[in-house]
Amino acid sequence: MNGVWKEASSYVELRSPYSGEKIAEVAQADDADTGEAIRAASEAAAVMAALPAFRRSAILEKAAVLLEERKEEMARLIALEAAKPIRTARSEIARTIQTYKFAAMEACRIHGETVPVDAAPGGEGRIAFTQRKPLGVVGAITPFNFPFNLVAHKVGPAIAAGNTVVLKPAGQTPLSALALADLFAEAGLPAGALNIVPGKGSVVGEKLVQDPRVAAITFTGSPEVGIAMKQKAGLKRITLELGSNSGLIIDGTADITPELIDRCIVGAFSFSGQVCISIQRIFVHESKYGEFAEKFKEAAEKLVIGDPLDEATDLSAMISVKEAERMQAWVDSAVAAGAVVLTGGQMLAPGLFPPTILTGVPGDEPVSCQEVFGPLVTLTPFRELDEAIESINDSRYGLQAGIYTRDIQAAMRAADRLEVGGVMINDFPTFRVDNMPYGGVKESGFGREGVKYAVEEMTELKLVCIKL
Repeated sequence: MNGVWKEASSYVELRSPYSGEKIAEVAQADDADTGEAIRAASEAAAVMAALPAFRRSAILEKAAVLLEERKEEMARLIALEAAKPIRTARSEIARTIQTYKFAAMEACRIHGETVPVDAAPGGEGRIAFTQRKPLGVVGAITPFNFPFNLVAHKVGPAIAAGNTVVLKPAGQTPLSALALADLFAEAGLPAGALNIVPGKGSVVGEKLVQDPRVAAITFTGSPEVGIAMKQKAGLKRITLELGSNSGLIIDGTADITPELIDRCIVGAFSFSGQVCISIQRIFVHESKYGEFAEKFKEAAEKLVIGDPLDEATDLSAMISVKEAERMQAWVDSAVAAGAVVLTGGQMLAPGLFPPTILTGVPGDEPVSCQEVFGPLVTLTPFRELDEAIESINDSRYGLQAGIYTRDIQAAMRAADRLEVGGVMINDFPTFRVDNMPYGGVKESGFGREGVKYAVEEMTELKLVCIKL
């Protein structure tokens, strides 16, 4: 914190989710440590606010260059602490580099607009314009599943906007966040502008939410925690990216091509389904249901499960044994309620859960109505498009959804009626690039990420009016 490494009063062991081997001992910030980080960020806020746009842009661009130079090292770090297969980890690093580059661009695009105040009686003889000003200290709380890129989606826009950051990374993936400290120091970020404080959410997160020096909170995690944060945040600006059980529609006009199957496999099972917009529910028109189910099952059974550092691995361990055991309990519950397992469904070893496909799942079963966050998909046939749309909307979540169709009217009806933050037409709901607006409705969140949109969330609009 404040540009230097600080000794903590306590440490915890960090172990590999796959092998169980000890990776590191990680500092645990207490209330005082967190307060010190907030103080450093608060004192650096004026320095960051005064930093010109071209300097902020250059720092972010330099960070992207440094990350590119160390990309293989960083990918292996993700594989070790998150059990993310190495090929998937490399993709995350590539996206992270792109995210910081987008942030560098956006630092030079922050602007206001002129306001025609003379459109109102009494406004004549005046010129008015708006500016966007940094908020100050941003508290960022990130999850385990994208330990580099989801950090970048909070740190990048905050720096681009001229804010300072206190970052609490996920307990299982702190090393990825801590690795950024040296990168940004070398890139020229002022001391105190980025402070990384690993620790318990009940300690660090609580302090960030309640401390009045923190102007904004940006959080990715569970709806239960996010909703509690929003209730405690008071007048703080808050952005929440929460849960999902994303649905995909495949209508009767869609061809069940190898490309479609491949996209569904990636969308459902990449990183063992531990992705916010992972496909959880697939609704297939009854005329294509049998063909899709057969091909999807065949492809899922070809996936390789193993060591995340093995180049051949497609899926590895879930983030914890506890999460895999929860998956097993949910599958067992669905089967007891009448669901049929097409493939998978049984934990292979502690923490290792195979790609699983269920059919005939009652709508009130957890695997259908809650967020699985694991390698599991439910398949359901439908007859009419509206039936499938209603099924997707029958959810507490609304992050993203997708539809495959060759019928433009069906595509536009789905786009209009699906109650989600983003609709992907002729693609899966797992599609995301890092400059698009990203966020959901209902219990999927509040506010939007995507670098430009996050900058808007992290700035205050100020009006200047001049009487001539």
